[in-house]
Amino acid sequence: MKDPTSMGEVFLADPPGTAQPALPTRTRSWAVCGIAAAVLGLVTIVVSMGLWDPDLDYSDPTAIANRLSDAKGQLIVMHVAMLTGMVGLVIFGLGLARRLGGALPSGSLIGGVAASGIGLTAVANLIGSGLDTEFLFAAEVVEKDVPETIAFYNHWIATIPWLWVGAGLAGVAIAVAALKHHAAPRWIGIVGATLGGLTLLVGISPLQYMAGFVGPIWLLVTAIGFAVGDKAYRNAAA
Repeated sequence: MKDPTSMGEVFLADPPGTAQPALPTRTRSWAVCGIAAAVLGLVTIVVSMGLWDPDLDYSDPTAIANRLSDAKGQLIVMHVAMLTGMVGLVIFGLGLARRLGGALPSGSLIGGVAASGIGLTAVANLIGSGLDTEFLFAAEVVEKDVPETIAFYNHWIATIPWLWVGAGLAGVAIAVAALKHHAAPRWIGIVGATLGGLTLLVGISPLQYMAGFVGPIWLLVTAIGFAVGDKAYRNAAA
């Protein structure tokens, strides 16, 4: 604190007994947001899978449009899950960057890479819901809309929300942070190397939407780990 009565740069120490703010690294709300985002991601995938009808003639755009009209409630649930999950992913990504940055060597890019991967997944959720406003209720009035465009919307919601490859990138980054730099619990690093690595590999492949099967599970296990299994780091920050 600068002394206003002094002509020089005189600084006074805080009085004895002054309470210091708790270190932000001890908070776990960002990890809880990750748990919520993972659960909502699983809801999105399950609802998306439920829209598939093996008895439907997918060469008939009108039949597809009528099927989506009957599934309006499911589409609304999917939309809300994607957008709410997106918010949770953003918070988790920022918290993850802060958590890893506090334990990694100065200047390391690993925390930023992990956060960017989570951010890419959040963007995929946002873009995946981007056509909902246009088509969610249009499927009810097929006679006024081109059925082929509604059929395209069916492909959109069956693919874009499944793009969890960014989560795989985050998992591999956490694996490097944990196993090489000891910046996170070792078991979280192993989960990142296995589930995260698998998510990244299938996401890179032409069947990239299959990352949606594994990515939310990786996120759920990892977020739970940081929320309840990161005690050594929280104790060190106390």
